[in-house]
Formats: sequence, structure tokens, C-alpha cells
Amino acid sequence: MSLTWSDARYEFAVFRVSSQQTLHDANYRNGRVMAHPYWGLSISHRWRLVERGPVRAFFGFGLAAKNESDQLSVTRLDFASQLGLRFRLPGDRAVAELAVRHWSNGGIRLPNRGQDFATLTVRLNSGLFGVERAEQISRDELVNSRGALPAANSGIEGLP
Repeated sequence: MSLTWSDARYEFAVFRVSSQQTLHDANYRNGRVMAHPYWGLSISHRWRLVERGPVRAFFGFGLAAKNESDQLSVTRLDFASQLGLRFRLPGDRAVAELAVRHWSNGGIRLPNRGQDFATLTVRLNSGLFGVERAEQISRDELVNSRGALPAANSGIEGLP
């Protein structure tokens, strides 16, 4: 779950890594547990790199915190970086973000293998709060979007 504000220049996010992370190699027959499931959160400043039509590329940097340390990063407080694309989906009723993220303590303490993961977030635009003007959809459009599509494609004129 993430919250962005100020035209998506800032992000606060909560993450749940829900599966155990295991390294499989020849030295460990059953694999070596690198991280157990954990909760994490991050806060980042994001910079817009490129914007073309409905697509925006961005880079973000900030801090991440985890509820436990592990073999990927011995510290519970890490640096957080992200590189992603933010785009409006067809029909301008939703905005999606696809981001690649990296959490690492920057070599402050070892071991520091860091962790890379990808996130996909989707937000419906109701226009209630936190949505820039160009991405807003009125509540009437959002509520009436189900009925408008079948009526428009029915071939019967005069239907609302």
C-alpha cells in the first residue's frame, strides 16, 4: 500500500514480503534461508525523469525500515531507491505504477546483499484527494462507467 502526494514527488509505502527467501546453491542441499517473511516501510522523494503523454518515468531515493534484520541486510534501517513508470490506463479511470526497488544499507555493516523487488500499484481516480488535475475523473464518470459502456455498444440510439 502506498501514499503519494505533491504530484507523486513523495511516497510513503508499507510492504509485506509474505514468503521466505531462499538461496539455492551447491553448498546448501535444501537451500539457505536468506530472509523470513517481514513487514517493511519506506519514505522516498521522487524525481520526474521524462514525461511523454500519459507516461512518466521517475527515480526515487529515501529510507526503508524492516521489522527484522536478515542475511540480505544486517541492519533494519536501509536506503531505498526506485526506478519506475507511472501511466494512466485507457479511459483515464485509473493510474498504474510499475517500479523496480532496491533496499540496501549501502555497505555500512556486512552482510549487505541488499534486496531487489518489483511493485505494481493501481489506483482508481475518484478525484476525492491526492490526484493531480490532469488525472482526475469525476465521481459521476466513475459510478456511471459500468452502464455507459454496454449502452454505447448496444447499437440502439437514444439510450443514455
